Amino acid sequence: MAAEVKTTCPYCGVGCGVIATVDEAGTVSVKGDPEHPSNFGRLCSKGSALAETIDLDGRLLYPEISGARSGWDEALDLVARRFSETIAEHGPDSVAFYVSGQLLTEDYYLANKLMKGFIGSANIDTNSRLCMSSSVAGHRRAFGADTVPGTYEDIELADLVILTGSNLAWCHPVIYQRLAAAKTARPNMRIVVIDPRRTMTCDIADLHLAIRPDGDVALFMGLLAHLATSPAIDQNYIAAHTEGFGEAFAAAAALDINDLLERTGLPAMQIREFFRLFETTPKVVTCYSQGVNQSSSGTDKVNAILNCHLATGRIGRPGMGPFSLTGQPNAMGGREVGGLANMLAAHMAIENADDRDRVQRFWNSPVIAAKPGLKAVDMFHAVADGRIKALWIMATNPVVSMPDADSVESAIAACPFVVVSDILKETDTTRHADVLLPSLGWGEKDGTVTNSERRISRQRPFLDLPGDAKADWWQLAEVGRRMGFAAAFDFDAPAAIFSEHAALSAFENNGSRDFDIGARVGMTGVAYDTLSPFQWPQAAGTEPGVTRFFAEGGFYHADGKARFVAVKPPETNRTNADFPFTLNTGRIRDQWHTMTRTGKSARLSAHIAEPFAEIHPRDAIETGISSAGLVEIDSPHGKAIVRALVTDRQARGGIFAPMHWNDQFAAKARIDAVVAPITDPFSGQPASKNVAVAIRPFRATHYGFAVSATKPATPDAAYWALAKADGGWRLELAFTEAVEDWTAWCRAVFAIPDEIEPLGYADRQSGDLRLAFFDGETLLAALFLAREPVAVARNWAISQLTTSHGDLRKRFALVAGRPGAGRPDPGATVCSCFSVGVNQIAAAVRGGCHSVEAVGKETSAGTNCGSCRSEIGRIIDRCLAAAAE
Repeated sequence: MAAEVKTTCPYCGVGCGVIATVDEAGTVSVKGDPEHPSNFGRLCSKGSALAETIDLDGRLLYPEISGARSGWDEALDLVARRFSETIAEHGPDSVAFYVSGQLLTEDYYLANKLMKGFIGSANIDTNSRLCMSSSVAGHRRAFGADTVPGTYEDIELADLVILTGSNLAWCHPVIYQRLAAAKTARPNMRIVVIDPRRTMTCDIADLHLAIRPDGDVALFMGLLAHLATSPAIDQNYIAAHTEGFGEAFAAAAALDINDLLERTGLPAMQIREFFRLFETTPKVVTCYSQGVNQSSSGTDKVNAILNCHLATGRIGRPGMGPFSLTGQPNAMGGREVGGLANMLAAHMAIENADDRDRVQRFWNSPVIAAKPGLKAVDMFHAVADGRIKALWIMATNPVVSMPDADSVESAIAACPFVVVSDILKETDTTRHADVLLPSLGWGEKDGTVTNSERRISRQRPFLDLPGDAKADWWQLAEVGRRMGFAAAFDFDAPAAIFSEHAALSAFENNGSRDFDIGARVGMTGVAYDTLSPFQWPQAAGTEPGVTRFFAEGGFYHADGKARFVAVKPPETNRTNADFPFTLNTGRIRDQWHTMTRTGKSARLSAHIAEPFAEIHPRDAIETGISSAGLVEIDSPHGKAIVRALVTDRQARGGIFAPMHWNDQFAAKARIDAVVAPITDPFSGQPASKNVAVAIRPFRATHYGFAVSATKPATPDAAYWALAKADGGWRLELAFTEAVEDWTAWCRAVFAIPDEIEPLGYADRQSGDLRLAFFDGETLLAALFLAREPVAVARNWAISQLTTSHGDLRKRFALVAGRPGAGRPDPGATVCSCFSVGVNQIAAAVRGGCHSVEAVGKETSAGTNCGSCRSEIGRIIDRCLAAAAE
């Protein structure tokens, strides 16, 4: 009988509930949990494909020391000894942990306890520094604590939703669907998108403000100055619950209209309309994400937004408030346990002596970190210059995700002792580890996560534990014991850790701190196992419920009042004659972080299978870049080679490139190698959205596309991009020098036996070459070469990996590079959930399906997660426009 387990999705901060089902044969399927209050059964394309990402291919299953398999005792003894020796010789600040929003709260809690309370350093930071630290800093400056005031329901209840620096449709798809459904139910709801790009989110927007990079501070300063002289200002709220309004208003009023127009790049009419909407709509929610946070002025952006909500008293009430959209599944849980280098556990402050004393007494620890540790960028600088001599990296891949990534890689490679805990054996970071520790993945982990609306949910195991892999909390507890702290790390299950975490949140609290889950202290294994999703705070003696903060004040500064923060607009233009374009990095719909999980799914790779850069058509013409050609992006820090996507969605002078691709999937596409290590002065968050770069065509003599039933070896090519495909793999290629023997090249890359001869076609005049290798009726590999980007029907070619080729006509059709009669090409994938291509959607439109709903009924496209509905709408518009010509 099939067993169902309720758990939580391991991707973004929405925190969707998932039901995983394991049937009698061990096959796993997933669906959304209709009872989970975050998603009510909805899942995005990534969540829907979770069952496709849990195989053991490439898994790290046993500890390794210097590349050789070892036992746990040997590996952990070495880690404990080397860290202890380094501390004894060089002091506690000579070691560091770099952790992750992919960790569960229990893992995160022990990492912080060990480093801050027993090693005695605050040199523990997290990849959430790259994601949410500007929101943390802005919250703490304004509210006195890192408090998210509202709930997801507020987004649905609002009459005006502002999305700034957020491509909600692709980065938080389930929240986008909740918003889209609310707008459908209440057409008078207004949505404003503030983003330099016209993203898919703009398709439901009533107003798109194509703001200049980092123009947000000026825009919200202008809004504050406008509100202060309008009926929307709430003088009673300001007087009763805030301080500093005069200074903030004076700074905002000093920004004249010409300066505002110049800094934002927006037409005056659009600015006036935005100000009018905010002024006249009491129920307004402002959602902000990485376009706000990942900036050298990110903290000021957050506070400029918060100033407007405080000035109008629109905070903490249904349908009102600022809302920080978290990037990672447990970035919030990490913040609760003090995961950042400048925080203490339970939202206490490392700079506060009373808080330090309180945490040390609770932990009964020999020391407590007395000052903030090194934030991520500074941490890796310290690794590079030798101040940090022992480093433990957990559940993250900084060689791909950190700015100035090539320098980060060099620093890690030169560090005397590096430990990496991961689920995969081969990543860009694990290749530099002295000790590799195999961790548990989704479906194996057991613990809790917290989503963007402060909701704590269980992540439960439903898979057998593979090899000798162990939970991250277990690894940390074992090292803590071996370093001499056995009593403090005597945990045998995550429930006990969670209970201690809850007890610390309630310790000497009495309502003085926002984070309090004292009602969960002393949980038994059974209570923990059956824990339902709940929103904090939940103090001892209270029942779970929906909570909003600050409608009646009650802020966490000593006087109970919020602080307006006087901000000033930053200098936003980093370009110059040598680097005249502005690079904006970010996520795409169907991939996640550095693809260690989503890269396993053929379905998720079908939508966008290789790294790319969006470029405006006029910029492409002026730089000589052709559509679908290759482009080189470089800065003083590094280079990347990606595919050109020429589109008017991108503003002139800017380019967009995703951050996911790495050395496991492409030749040179780690885009963060190009990003400068410029950070926000308050949060330390890198400025990943405003990078001065140069772009130019990448010239190749031959371009190629290949499909292979087995994973290809790393090809000897100037450019390559690898992606999982149904039945095998797909490979994009470019060469700057011709290969003398293409058949021998194929044998080496695709592991073709010598006895199998290719079926081929070559045209010396055009340079076209096609080779296909068959074992009986099975296609092993096929290579298509041309002097221009290959125009083969890719999805059709991929489908040949799972097609029987007993009929010679099918073999010849493959070599010809196009489907035969009666074998239509589905075209590029649009709907990942149901693998529906653009040609199939266009055919449905020509057949009379003139709405997204009609196309969905005919093809199923857009009927699951809905992330592709905007693209379907654009295809319908193009088809209808073409038919009308």
